[in-house]
Amino acid sequence: MRTRRHVDALLWLALAVPAATADAIGLNEPRTAWQQLGGLAALAAAAAVWRRRPTLAFLLAAAPGEATAPSLFTVSYGMALAAFAYLLGRHGPRARPALLAFAAVAAAGTAKVAVRDVDPVVEWLVLMATLLFGAVFPWLAGRYWRQSRALTASALARADQLEREQRIVADRARLRERARIAQDMHDSLGHELSLIAVRAGALQLAADLPEHHRAAASDLRAAAADATDRLREIIGVLRDEGDEPAPLAPPGETVEQLVARAAESGLTVRYDADGAQEPGPTERLAYRVVQEALTNAAKYAPGAPVTVAATRADPRTTITVTNGPPREPGSPPGGGSGLADLHTRLAALGGDLDAGPHGEGFRVRAVIPADASVPPGTGVPVDAVPLPSGTLAHARRRTVLAFGAAAATGAVLIAGTFGWYAYTKTHSVLKPADFAALRVGAEQADVAAVLPERGVDDPPADRAPSPPPPGADCRYYRASGQLFTSSAHFRLCFENGKLVDKTVIPKAGSAAESGDGGRR
Repeated sequence: MRTRRHVDALLWLALAVPAATADAIGLNEPRTAWQQLGGLAALAAAAAVWRRRPTLAFLLAAAPGEATAPSLFTVSYGMALAAFAYLLGRHGPRARPALLAFAAVAAAGTAKVAVRDVDPVVEWLVLMATLLFGAVFPWLAGRYWRQSRALTASALARADQLEREQRIVADRARLRERARIAQDMHDSLGHELSLIAVRAGALQLAADLPEHHRAAASDLRAAAADATDRLREIIGVLRDEGDEPAPLAPPGETVEQLVARAAESGLTVRYDADGAQEPGPTERLAYRVVQEALTNAAKYAPGAPVTVAATRADPRTTITVTNGPPREPGSPPGGGSGLADLHTRLAALGGDLDAGPHGEGFRVRAVIPADASVPPGTGVPVDAVPLPSGTLAHARRRTVLAFGAAAATGAVLIAGTFGWYAYTKTHSVLKPADFAALRVGAEQADVAAVLPERGVDDPPADRAPSPPPPGADCRYYRASGQLFTSSAHFRLCFENGKLVDKTVIPKAGSAAESGDGGRR
């Protein structure tokens, strides 16, 4: 807090130096001590509140210049006006208060110009140019700095977020790989244990097998079934049922080879294929469906004949696994989730799986789309999301447009100011020969015939060699149409419709000389 106060005090000191010294070195019209103290007090108040109320600070900085200088243009407070306009753009969260403040300063300056006895067009153009270049441009620079800092902070925050997301993606990938391994272990080992149980059952039914070997085969079959159940429990620890389905990995053999191996193990199974099966996601899904169905048939319906049918009809492949009634008691129904997982995967890919009683046996029917692939988020690596495209370019484009609009407005104001200046100066010239031909006492109507269409609105009356006649209506004209140089002026005074005085006002730096006429 103390550091901020020191910074505010240094800010006030830096802005107070030109405000206090400009009059002393002749850069401004002399002001009273009270006016100078009031201006310094306004700058001190602005330096004290600019952090909390930047709009109020800008208005306080603009007030002394608007009150003491014509058209807001002053050397004493010009630096303070630009500085607090910049701070307004840098710390003001919204643009609307700043625009309202600019409008208020412009309205107050316009009212001041309207009541002054000067050329209102030139004064108003100077006011607008001062407000534009001394306030709007610094405000835009402050806003650009603020937007640049905000975009930089946003980019850093975005980078941190992407880094966190990458870590989350890596963690999820590890979990999916663990789930995939667990699923492969469950499907492959469960299937192999089921085939062992089938072979043990066939051995148990052999007619020439001694009784003690028959009992050993029965125990082997029961042990294989128990091992399958324990395998399911162990795999359940590795798998997260609430996580996304694991990606399907290639099984290493075709559906036809799977069925043949199951038949060699003693399972009564037949395979019918209608249409060539193409490798890819469809083949892998079909393999999983057949493997799970054969495992369930061997476990819950031992001895039952099984038929595996594959029908390919673009754009779908239909896999049907049907078993008859069991010929001997099987394992009791368990809480396996193999078919449920397959149903979830197929549904996510646009397919379908239906499993249930069929006649005296059981049927599993799966419809696999031809373009089956792993759904998003289950096997495809998630890339880092890039920064929103065009954000920085849009911000820069808005800033360039704002500066461009302000520059164009300034150019129009400057061109208008110089254009009006040139028009007023060149259309208020009274030719020296016409001035010399005028005689004191001439009728005003006759004199008006040689006068230009405009008079001088801000004549150098202080350089006149003599004061104008009391009560006379005096008009001033330039003696030359040259621009940006000091010129001699002519003063013509009328009273009661007659020319009563004609005087030459010399240009700055020349000796005073009166005209060839005099007062009546």
